[in-house]
Order: sequence, then C-alpha cells, then structure tokens
Amino acid sequence: MGLTKNNVSMVPKFTFAQDLETQKNQLKSNILVKRFSKSRKDFSKDKYRPNYHYVSPESTMNDPNGLCFWNGLWHLFYQGYPPEDPRQHWGHAISKNLIHWEDLPYAIYPSPEKACFSGSTLVEEDRVIAMYHGTEEGNMIATSNDPLLLNWDKITGKSVIPINKPDGSSWPYRVFDPCIWKEDNAYYALSGGTLPHKNSKRRTRANFLFESRDLKSWKYLHPFIEGDIFTIIGDDGACPYFWPIGNRYILLFFSHMSGGQSLIGDYDKKKKKFLVTSHHKFNFGSAFPGGLHAPSATPDGNGGIIAIFNMNPAKETKGWDQIMTLPRKINILGKNNIEKDMIKIEPAGDIESIRYEEFTKKDIFLPANEEICINEINGNSIEIIAEININSSSIIELNVLKSPDKEEFTRICFFANRGYRNWERYDRWDQQKRIDASDGIISIDSSQSSLSSNTLSRPTESAPVYLKPKENLELRVFIDKSVLEVFVNKKQALAMRVYPSRKDSTGVSFKSQGGTSKIIKLKNWKMKNIY
Repeated sequence: MGLTKNNVSMVPKFTFAQDLETQKNQLKSNILVKRFSKSRKDFSKDKYRPNYHYVSPESTMNDPNGLCFWNGLWHLFYQGYPPEDPRQHWGHAISKNLIHWEDLPYAIYPSPEKACFSGSTLVEEDRVIAMYHGTEEGNMIATSNDPLLLNWDKITGKSVIPINKPDGSSWPYRVFDPCIWKEDNAYYALSGGTLPHKNSKRRTRANFLFESRDLKSWKYLHPFIEGDIFTIIGDDGACPYFWPIGNRYILLFFSHMSGGQSLIGDYDKKKKKFLVTSHHKFNFGSAFPGGLHAPSATPDGNGGIIAIFNMNPAKETKGWDQIMTLPRKINILGKNNIEKDMIKIEPAGDIESIRYEEFTKKDIFLPANEEICINEINGNSIEIIAEININSSSIIELNVLKSPDKEEFTRICFFANRGYRNWERYDRWDQQKRIDASDGIISIDSSQSSLSSNTLSRPTESAPVYLKPKENLELRVFIDKSVLEVFVNKKQALAMRVYPSRKDSTGVSFKSQGGTSKIIKLKNWKMKNIY
C-alpha cells in the first residue's frame, strides 16, 4: 500500500467538542460510528463471531491497549485495521460495566509513525496519557482530557524516545512496546524487548527503564528486572504493564514465543528495580493457534487490577479474526509465604446483566466411569457454574459443545493431585497427607472440537491449580460461539478458540473417572448478545 506524506492516515478524522452532551450528539451522526454499526450487523450472521466477547466492529484487530477508567467509564483501546488504510490505528470502545461496549471512532492515528503499535495509559486528575510504540519512529506520547477521550494530541509531534540514535545507530536498549506510571514528581516508562543471552546469543526477555520530568525528555536508567529465573530463552517482554497489586507488584507482558504471562515481586523504589519472586502464565503453550495473546491492564481501584487479552484464531473467518477475552479481575491470593506469590483470578464486570433463562440443579450423583448427559443445558452462547465434590474420583470431565453422537466435543478435565508437589506446602502436612501438597491440573482438549478440515486444533492446554484438602472443585465456564474460557476456584483460568462445525454440537455432559463424585450445585444461563 502506498503511504501518504508523513504517513497521514486515509481514515476520516474528526475534532470533537469538549463537553459530554455535545460529544454524544456528534457521535449520533458520525460516519465512522454509523459504519461500525452497519459492519456489526453484516458480521452478525457469522456463526463463529462471539455474542458477548468484544471484537472489532470492522476488519481485523490485534493487541488490546491502554485499558483505563476515566470520567466514570472504562475505556478499551486496541490495534484496529481500518479497511481503507489497514495500518494499526488505536481503536476505541467504552463501557459502564466492562461487559456492554459502545464503539467510538478511532482514537490515535499514525503520523509521523508508520503504524500505532502497543502501549498503555496513565490516568491523571486532569488528563489521560497514552504511551505507545510508533513503528519506524520510536515510543510516542499522546494526551487527551475530554469527557470521552475522543481528541488526542501528540506531545512534540514526534517520538519522545527515538528508535535509533541521530546517526541511525542502535541504542544499548530496545525501543519497543512501552508502559508508563508516575512516582512523586517523575514519570517512569518501561520499554519492552530482548537482550542476547550471554552464552548462546539467543534472545531473553528484557524491559528497560526510563525517567522523565516533563514527558518530553526521557533518560535511560537501566534494565528494570532482577531475579527473573522464570521466563525462558526466546521469551520477550512485549506489551508490558507494571502495577501494584495487593502489597506486591505485577508485571504483565507478552512473549511472541510462549504467550501472555506475568511476574510478581517487590519494587525497590530507591534502586528503581523490580525484584521478582514468582511467575504466572495466562496461556500454557504457544499463542498460536487459538491461544491467548497480549494483555492490557489497569488498577481496579481496590488494590487489584483488571486485565483483558486478545485471542488468536485457529480458523479463517472472512473479514475478521481476533477477539478479546472477558475482562479478568486479578489480585494476590493471600498473605502466607505460598499464597503471596499466587494470584486470585476471576471474571470481571457485570456478567449478571447478560444472563437469562437460568437453570439450577443440585446433588447430581456421578457414578464411576459413566458419562452423564445434562439434557437441560444446551447452547453455544452460555455460562455454566459447577461445584463438585470430587470424592474418590481421579478425573472430573466436563464435555461441552458436544454433538449427540459425540463426533464433536471439547473436553475440560480436572486431574486431582497430578501436578507438581510444592515443597513448602509439603512440609505443612503430616506423612499421611503429603499427597495434598500436590497441585491439581486443569486442561482443555480441543482435538475433537471440530470435524472441519481447515480448523487447527490447539494442543491440550494444561495448567496447575491447587485445591486444599476437602476443597470442592468450582468450575466457571463461558462458551461464546468460537471461544471457551474456564475459571477454576478463582485460582486459575484457561482460554481457547474452538470451532464446532455441526449445528447440534451444543450439548453438555459430565464424567467421574475412577471413582464416584457429586455435583453439589449446577447452574446455567443463556447469554444475551451485547451488540
């Protein structure tokens, strides 16, 4: 595609009023908003397009960016690809409850940068600061202070952290996806990227720290992270988000090799170093196909954070591809030596507002090794909550999106005490209870999800989750056309794209392998279309 002078976008751009009522009236007649509405209507016929997960109103999209709360609304930005100029622009949507989203015009347009890559936002009392990577230029800053964050101005009109030195040579750091925060009277920014491994020269994750007093001039300080023994060679530190969480700190990031993850630790404000003590993954394998991708995160106002991720496709869908996960509320699980390094994770937002046709059933006995179909639950846009006393069962199996003959189904399994043994936890129990020191394993198997020849099944996604002795298994499952999200005891979450080809692949069944178990309570709702 031929580019215009100074990379100016060919997408219509507007200047909006500074008061809310006038902005609302302007949006009613805005040609982009009308175009988005028509596009959503046209795409609504696609059987794999989600009903209650956010997806770009037109064309494709990539990373979520700059999630924040401003003027009573949640703002989600994302890399959008407008059809008349398919370079990354920052798309924009707003929500009162993190579930129902309203499309707004594109927020940040390329120029002088070639494209607007990933970045974060910082909410101040009188404005919102967006810091992001402008390709071929460097890291950029734009600000907005109007009610709906419709108007954005770029500080200096060029990169504030140039991608190269004035003579074109490289810096001793990488200029890439940034995040920004403020301490006292200074701003700090991380730039994502990699460093060569000292022996093999293979890449390893790195994040570089910068400081500024005015947002215009930035001084490089040093690599930010100490004690990272968790990430692996080949990981990179893209899409960083650094925030306090509980009485600790968390750095979320994306690895183009192994997907979305986070580091938890303590922040030494004197040395300006992040001292890492633990690690958490958000997808368990490569980001492709059908896996979780990059995060965007912001404080929730209660000591935790709200995070949202985009997800990759595993099948071509005409005119669109990626989607967003449900927003997730993340905090530290507890204060003891083990739990202070573990996260609590659950769905965020007013999910209750899109539920209808509730079904509840209690005390469902699951005999050993026999599949029990739940005929009252059926659908591909639903929520399921199951509390299960696993008893003597070694595997609890939940099959969803199941055809009547089981030619297609997606298998969710919990393997009791089959994960790694935590030695700190091991020492807390007596000899007879040492098995209770081991994690369980939650997995999603999509190998039988689709009969379609052009769908890529994702290798089994498996993650650790610890249940205390006699703690019931709690599964919260969201199914939305081509996306499946599973939350376990508010301690773990898995997500995967799946594409059943048959219209009748909508059934649900349970199985208790090796021993009996009981579903204490089973709930199900159908879910409304948020659009």
